[in-house]
Amino acid sequence: MRLALAQLDPTVGDLDGNARLILEAARAAHDRGATLVVFPELALCGYPPRDLLERPSFVARIATTLDDLARALPPLTALVGFVERNPDGTGRPVFNAAARLEGGRVVEVYRKRLLPTYDVFDEDRHFEPGAAPCVFEHAGRRVGVTICEDLWTEGTDEAVRYRAHPLDDTVAAGAEMIVNLSASPFTLAKRAFRKELLGGHAARARVPLVFVNQVGGNDDLLFDGHSLAFDARGRLLHEAAEFESELAVLDPFAPGTAGDLRTVEEPELVRRAIEMGIADYVRKCGFQSVVLGLSGGIDSAVVAVLAAEALGPERVRALALPSRFSSPASLEDARAIAAATGIRLDEVSLEPAFSACLASLAPLFGDRPFDLAEENLQARLRGVLLMAVSNKFGPLLLTTGNKSEIAVGYATLYGDMCGGLAPIGDLVKRRVYELARHINRLTPRIPERVLARPPSAELRPDQKDEDSLPPYAELDRVVELHVEQGLDVPQLVAAGVAAPLAERVARMVRAAEFKRRQGAPILKLTRKAFGPGRRLPIASRWRDPPPEPGLAKHSGCG
Repeated sequence: MRLALAQLDPTVGDLDGNARLILEAARAAHDRGATLVVFPELALCGYPPRDLLERPSFVARIATTLDDLARALPPLTALVGFVERNPDGTGRPVFNAAARLEGGRVVEVYRKRLLPTYDVFDEDRHFEPGAAPCVFEHAGRRVGVTICEDLWTEGTDEAVRYRAHPLDDTVAAGAEMIVNLSASPFTLAKRAFRKELLGGHAARARVPLVFVNQVGGNDDLLFDGHSLAFDARGRLLHEAAEFESELAVLDPFAPGTAGDLRTVEEPELVRRAIEMGIADYVRKCGFQSVVLGLSGGIDSAVVAVLAAEALGPERVRALALPSRFSSPASLEDARAIAAATGIRLDEVSLEPAFSACLASLAPLFGDRPFDLAEENLQARLRGVLLMAVSNKFGPLLLTTGNKSEIAVGYATLYGDMCGGLAPIGDLVKRRVYELARHINRLTPRIPERVLARPPSAELRPDQKDEDSLPPYAELDRVVELHVEQGLDVPQLVAAGVAAPLAERVARMVRAAEFKRRQGAPILKLTRKAFGPGRRLPIASRWRDPPPEPGLAKHSGCG
């Protein structure tokens, strides 16, 4: 059998554009001798369509587009993910489905049986689950169809709630191989786990297994592609590219190898994921360029480099906005970064606007001492100037905050939080530094002084972040344990965090929820990002219980 894996980057709602991508890939697959081509989950409409599924016109257009696509395909069999209207009038109105297209028509439809409803997934909100396996004859073999979560029935916290086991049912129905249409979002922990999960399924069921995953960025979600194929012993047959479209043709019944996945350093995965996320967000939202504030600090330096790589330096504009508290070194480093990346840098002094605002507020502030109000005023003036450039010239404003700052509210609403996308908002400070060093190993563009200088918002004399925050080495670990792993205060203390630090960080995270709700979309890289997958109330009186006396056995990071 000659089977093609069509790893595509669809745009949500662009039915005609997605159909063209599918048709082009099908023609290329046919030209390369494939008789069966498999596309990602919901490839026709893009994933996730979210509440577009509540619009009858959207679902109806998908049906007509699918019919048109079937008639245009070359002479092969195509498995295409789409949204199918529920014809029964009971249950939820649509199915997450896969259509088998042959001979110019829809021959058969499989309906996804396991609907993820956790983290960023909300499929049970819209979709009715399917009830039966799907197996069809092709090239003398019996092919079983599954969709994404149908195979996520082992090794995850969520798997225990599933009563159906689509893989087992499909093999019991006579499948000699399994294909899986997926839109599985990228996280740093998933890469190795997918191989373990899917290869284990193939070996246990003793059938080849092919996993075809979506690639690209859709809002906050990143899809890495990295489609995989395994032989009947669970050995790797094919490993597709990451973060780019690919069409691969293979024989799923050929023997695979016992080899591991390609080795890719974590910072390289992060770099490629964020660059893809920036590029797709800009393209799919209709922007032509981006703008950001370039302070000479580590966060804005990393975002500037990633944006220049993602879009080309000619499409990136930066503003240096020095105030009376900015050090000469910061401005020098901003200039050096702009020169090294080739982006445009405009220098606009914050001092005239800041002085004018202070004068206007003097009758109200009186003799009260300089404090957070004046600090935030500068940050908000930076936001005003950046948004003015965005409005006047049209670029998307990128915000440059990292996860550690966002977690504890060390950010100014309507100031440094201004922007339409937060590229590094799911990276704690440690990972930002790791990424910066990795970038410099590839091509030095960030001055070493930026990596060595203590981080500072430069909103008051000699300010350092750690004047207001725990040291980042401590803060980062607590944020990862508390936000990403969900540990409450007693569990943090049991994990070795000093009780005062655990209680302080948890309090800061809780208090900053109202800020995060108003922030820009954050590209998701970790198990738990600040976004749709983390939904906590703003108005809440819940507090974690205090740690039990003597619970911590060692001081850990506190």
